[in-house]
Amino acid sequence: MAPRKVALHNLHTGESLKAIYWEDGHYVPDAIAAVNRVLRDFRTGDEHMMDPGLLDLLTRLGGKVEAQGPFQIISGYRSPRTNAMLHEHSDGVASKSLHMQGMAMDIRLDGVALDHLHKAALDIGRGGVGYYPTSNFVHVDVGRVRRWQGA
Repeated sequence: MAPRKVALHNLHTGESLKAIYWEDGHYVPDAIAAVNRVLRDFRTGDEHMMDPGLLDLLTRLGGKVEAQGPFQIISGYRSPRTNAMLHEHSDGVASKSLHMQGMAMDIRLDGVALDHLHKAALDIGRGGVGYYPTSNFVHVDVGRVRRWQGA
């Protein structure tokens, strides 16, 4: 099987990563560690193991929309403290968010219309997909299949 690559740009830290994260039938530990660093809670600096299935989902999604650039990351991992603070200030943040388990990301792609990214994520039929047109991102996760729209 062909290697799987991911390109990420964390909008809060300015960090970018292009990596082969899966090769020769295995996830690449150094690449996964680098992904965990880039997707850390930017408010606290806490890192958490991101679910590699989330990277596989991004790879499928990027192929589906013919992504030319990196996924822009609005939110990756969130510490329980950060999530509680965000939940307190917004009804749109789940108290038991999958961000706290390294199973969710809020994303967008430069050059790809948000509604197109949203539809492509729904077409994959895996995990949760939240559409936030006012906030300009799509939430994707590797939890149970569900969909919703936020602000």
